[in-house]
Amino acid sequence: MLKMILPAIVLILALGCRKDSFISSPEASVIITADTLKFDTLFVSSGSTFRSFRIKNENNQKLRISSIRLMGNNSAYRLNVDGMQGPRTDNIEIDANDSIHVFVQVNIDPAAGNLPFIVRDSLEITYNGVRRVVQLEAWGQNAHFLRDYIVGANETWNNDLPYVILGFLYVDSNAVLSVNAGCRVYVHGNAPIVIAGSLRVNGLRDTANHVVFRGDRLDEPYSNLPAAWPGIFFAASSANNLLQYAEIRNAYQAIAITDPSPSVNPKLQLSECIIDNAYDAGIVGINSSIRAQNCQISNCGKNIVLVKGGDYQFTHCTVASYGNNFIAHREPVLLLSNFINVNNNPVAANLSAVFRNCIFWGQNGTVDNEVMLLKNGNTAFNVTFDHPLWKVTTVPAPATVINALNNQDPRFDSVDVGRNFYNFRLKANSPAVNRGVPTSVLIDLDGNPRPVGMPDLGCFEFR
Repeated sequence: MLKMILPAIVLILALGCRKDSFISSPEASVIITADTLKFDTLFVSSGSTFRSFRIKNENNQKLRISSIRLMGNNSAYRLNVDGMQGPRTDNIEIDANDSIHVFVQVNIDPAAGNLPFIVRDSLEITYNGVRRVVQLEAWGQNAHFLRDYIVGANETWNNDLPYVILGFLYVDSNAVLSVNAGCRVYVHGNAPIVIAGSLRVNGLRDTANHVVFRGDRLDEPYSNLPAAWPGIFFAASSANNLLQYAEIRNAYQAIAITDPSPSVNPKLQLSECIIDNAYDAGIVGINSSIRAQNCQISNCGKNIVLVKGGDYQFTHCTVASYGNNFIAHREPVLLLSNFINVNNNPVAANLSAVFRNCIFWGQNGTVDNEVMLLKNGNTAFNVTFDHPLWKVTTVPAPATVINALNNQDPRFDSVDVGRNFYNFRLKANSPAVNRGVPTSVLIDLDGNPRPVGMPDLGCFEFR
């Protein structure tokens, strides 16, 4: 009998010792119940809020957490790990098949003018040579924070607080989103704006009343980086879109628009708009329809790309790029074609395009012809350049060209690539002054009147 009891006692003692010992393998089963803590609370006064998660030890031995620490300096966040407070806690023991709570507090003063819209930090957890990270994200300045937001019915945004887009913004096919003068829309890096219905941007002449779309990073060096957010995409069902006195800055593709308009109106009207510093393209159109007047499309990887045909009219637009530290100027500022390659096979459609009183210019790059036309197949190809000023070594064909100013520097007011400063207004001695043909466009991008006789080329009238 004693011989039978002794092995059982030894087994019980061994199991007991095993639970009291620490597991040291990096393959230990550890569950962290959150990979991101989001403090989606709008602070209207100085205050704080808590979030928590658990660290579970799913092993039959104890687990020693080497450290739990905040990774940022002067962090707005504070930790409480099972009663232990501070930016860092070391050597935390978790019993076998047990867990601990980690409480995170954030303190925000929304009146602090230097706060970003999103206050971020990260929490590092280390054990057995393994490093795990929990992201921390809290709202900073007062704003309308919209995460994964769907506009399902007609909606109007007013200039009371900025709008911050997280996740995505989607305007449903039966809805109209109206954005009124002075609104500022800040978009996170992974948050596309998708318009299946209609977008109506109602900016006004004064700069303070422009409507601005840009990335949500306002801190240096990120505030002026291109590709800070995806851009605005107009889907096949989208119709009757108007952007007036809008600025779209620092996107990946500022505007992408596809398919013809479902209505008799152009799919997109751009009036007195600035599209600047888009990493890939300022405007990408695929067999669609755009009417643009008094628009500046500047310093993009590809300023305007219109392919697979479509119906386009650009009047009094300045399309210019200067190679800089952010974007190398390697592509023409305008590429126009009646086809697109699908699985290496060209698919063509009718193309009608008129560019009147426009400037197409580029410097500090490798581009000789700033306007490129490509034709394939037998579909209609009707392209007119009426009174352009452009940089070309070969006049683009096939196109109708009327009174072109070839390779004459437009003499913009100020271009300082080193300081990333660009003023595309004209100097008094610019060859673009008084060289346009009269049109129905009676103002310029600044809202100043154009003369009845011979207006200037581009989006700005010299004053």
